[in-house]
Amino acid sequence: MLKALRADFKIVFERDPAARNWLEVLTCYPGLQALAFHRVAHWLWNVGLPFIPRFLSHISRFVTGIEIHPGATIGQGVFIDHGMGVVVGETAIIGDSCLIYQGVTLGGTGKESGKRHPTLGTNVVVGAGAKVLGNIQVGNDVRIGAGSVVLREVPSDCTVVGVPGRVVYRAGERVGPLDHDCLPDSEAQVIRALVDRIEGLEQQVEDLKTLKISQRELVAIAPIQSCRIQDRVITEYLDGAGI
Repeated sequence: MLKALRADFKIVFERDPAARNWLEVLTCYPGLQALAFHRVAHWLWNVGLPFIPRFLSHISRFVTGIEIHPGATIGQGVFIDHGMGVVVGETAIIGDSCLIYQGVTLGGTGKESGKRHPTLGTNVVVGAGAKVLGNIQVGNDVRIGAGSVVLREVPSDCTVVGVPGRVVYRAGERVGPLDHDCLPDSEAQVIRALVDRIEGLEQQVEDLKTLKISQRELVAIAPIQSCRIQDRVITEYLDGAGI
C-alpha cells in the first residue's frame, strides 16, 4: 500500500504542470487524497471488516468530491486530476498509470450481480465527463475523449470519441496524454463527407438541367442504381470502427 501511495504522489509531478512542491500536492490535490483514503478502505474491505471501509469511502466523498467504492481495484501511479464528480464502482479495475479527469464515471448497467463495472488497462486516459459503463474491457494505452460514453469493449492503442463512443485508430502517431485538442471529430468528418456528396449530386442535377433532355432519355443515359456507402470515414463511423 505504501508503494502504491508513493507512486500516486510521484505521478502528480509528471502529469500536472501546476504541481510546484510536495506540501501543495499533499494538502491541495483531492485526487491524491481520495486515493489515499481508498488504499486504506480497500485493504480493510479485503480483510472483510464490515461498515468501516464504506464509512471511509463516504468521508472521502465528503472531503474530496470523489466517490470510490472500497471494493474497486486501483493500480499504482494513478492520477485523478481535479476529480470533482468522479465515481468508481465496486467491481471496477483501474490499471497502472491511468489518468482520470473530473466528472468521469466507471459505472455499471442494471442490477446484475458479480463483475458489473469496467476494467481499464495501463496508461488509459479518460477525459472529463466521460462515462464507461458495464463489464467491459478497455485495453492498454487507450484515450477516451471528454464527454464520450463507452458501452463496448475497446482494443489497445485506440482513441474513443462520441456518444456512443466509437474507436478511431491513430496508427503511427503518438499523442501525449494531455493533448485533448488532438482528438479527432468522427461526427464532423462524416458530416463533411455527406455534405461533399450532396454538393456533387446537386452539381450533377444542374448539369443535367442544362442539357434539356427528356426523362426517358435521362433514364436511358443513367440507369437508377442502389445507394452504396463506400467512403471509409462513413463506414467506420456506422460500424463503430471495430467495436
